[in-house]
Amino acid sequence: MLSPESAAVVRVTLPTVGGALDEITARFYGTMFTEQPELLDGLFNRGNQASGEQRRALAGSIAGFARALLADPGARPDALLSRIAHKHATLGVTEDQYTIVHKYLFRAIGDVLGDAVTPEVAAAWDEVYWLMAGALIAQEARLYHEAQVDPRDPWRRWTVVERREETPDVVSFLLRPADDGPLPRARAGQYVSVRALMPDGIHQTRQYSLSNAPGDRLRRITVKRVVSVADAPEGEVSNQLHRTVGVGDELTLSAPFGDVVLDDADTPLVLVSAGIGCTPMVGMLEHLAATGSSRPVWVLHADRTPAGHALRADTRRLVDQLPGAKAQFWYEQDAAAEPGSRTGLMDPDDLDLPADADVYLCGALPFMRAVRTRLLRAGVPARRIRYEVFGPDLWPAHPEG
Repeated sequence: MLSPESAAVVRVTLPTVGGALDEITARFYGTMFTEQPELLDGLFNRGNQASGEQRRALAGSIAGFARALLADPGARPDALLSRIAHKHATLGVTEDQYTIVHKYLFRAIGDVLGDAVTPEVAAAWDEVYWLMAGALIAQEARLYHEAQVDPRDPWRRWTVVERREETPDVVSFLLRPADDGPLPRARAGQYVSVRALMPDGIHQTRQYSLSNAPGDRLRRITVKRVVSVADAPEGEVSNQLHRTVGVGDELTLSAPFGDVVLDDADTPLVLVSAGIGCTPMVGMLEHLAATGSSRPVWVLHADRTPAGHALRADTRRLVDQLPGAKAQFWYEQDAAAEPGSRTGLMDPDDLDLPADADVYLCGALPFMRAVRTRLLRAGVPARRIRYEVFGPDLWPAHPEG
């Protein structure tokens, strides 16, 4: 898909462009939001902008896409972009917005690299951008069609029928469509975007995994309150939901999307999570229990304390319901409060995990990297390990591990 002429230019300039991408994307977002501040209303998360995570994720995805094109110029690496396309679909990203991004991104490239951006360099990277944008536009169009969603109006109102305090920092909301219409199709492991109106009149969105079985008549999301740490701001949406939303209130949700989903197979499963990363795993367990699955399942979870382990009772209940399931928990403190748990960080090395298992990871990126490395050492093939990350995906920006 990438022309030989452009491939040659991109190969030579990738170190320079790649090395400057963090500065380029910082300038890109800064200029775009200054000139088109309306894009911050519901489309871009201000917390991710303030922390720099969105900037680093964009830089990583561009560099990763360019490297993939150079590795195989005749192929379009759609699989690399699937995660981005699903995230865009929950936000209602439209084709015309890629033209806006192009305008500000290439202005930033010129501002940062100056005379190094010759017409040949600009043309080559323009080809890379539109190959990437075209692949995303095509994937998103397919996702919208399959979900029967109009990207210009992707939102639906849901009524809170129950609010359950899971831990001091985690709350679950049980929801039904406010219009009493049928639930949109979902798969175990998927997530929805919640669109919330902030006190300053700006809408902000955040994705939350469905933490119950997708076939249920109600939908559940489980929200961890994100506190401010060091220079990172508190989570606007999570704190707004914790502070203001109760039974009878309405939330604005997207249709479910996400490509890290539970396959309908009979292979063994290993569900590995840390902290609030348990939410998609509990949704998968709920689905397995609802369908009467007899698959062998290992549930591995790490947390600070049993009291802070969200959905712990649900996890135990579901493991007990599934004939082939077993669980192992690790806690940094107070492990004695949960019978059978272990003290310290997760260490799966001494567990007899099946090498032919399908493995799902969810948690902080350093945690997932460490567990993946150990699983690979134990003989689990890389193709069988899938991961879900909350927020911008920074793994492509730092793919080692």
